[in-house]
Amino acid sequence: MTQRIVVLISGSGSNLQTLIDHSLKGDLHGDIVGVISNKADAFGLVRAENANIPNMVLDHKMFESREDFDLALIEQIDSFKPDLVVLAGFMRILSEEFVSRYQGRLMNIHPSLLPRYKGLNTHQRALDAGDAEHGCSVHFVTEELDGGPIIIQAKTPILMEDDSASLQARVHTLEHKIYPLAVSWFCSGRLRVTVDGVMLDDNCLPSSGFELKV
Repeated sequence: MTQRIVVLISGSGSNLQTLIDHSLKGDLHGDIVGVISNKADAFGLVRAENANIPNMVLDHKMFESREDFDLALIEQIDSFKPDLVVLAGFMRILSEEFVSRYQGRLMNIHPSLLPRYKGLNTHQRALDAGDAEHGCSVHFVTEELDGGPIIIQAKTPILMEDDSASLQARVHTLEHKIYPLAVSWFCSGRLRVTVDGVMLDDNCLPSSGFELKV
């Protein structure tokens, strides 16, 4: 049975577009049934509209607390009856209740080689640290910010001439490779998270996840 996917966004939605493209090609093994943004001006809403995907805005500023917003968000997500909830540039720290609700079926992509550089400004932080390489990670979401079990990573060397913008551009390209792959693994029943770690085809992945060679 085709899996139902809800995508949460806050901005341009480039990862959303990649997922839409893969879904249309049939290699995602799932259908994006809803897109929700906490910002009305998110271009990702236009992408969803162009693909005839139901979409809506739930403005976090209209709620008194994070918990109130998350409860309303849960209600909207559940109206789509999703099998998987995908965070694609959704710039909100999620409450414990929200994360618990979708445990094991809530996925995020982060622009660093986790566990390095959780949080923001990851590209500049990698440059400032003099790292030889940088990259991105897809992980299951837990209550720890950017700290959930890692599914897959991809790396790029940091070049002498790199600045934050050039490094970000290369990492974006990697994101568009690994996110559809992780989602397709989940939707085809190959990927799950257990007490022992992340399982792919019933094999336990290393703590750093599967490394996609690019």
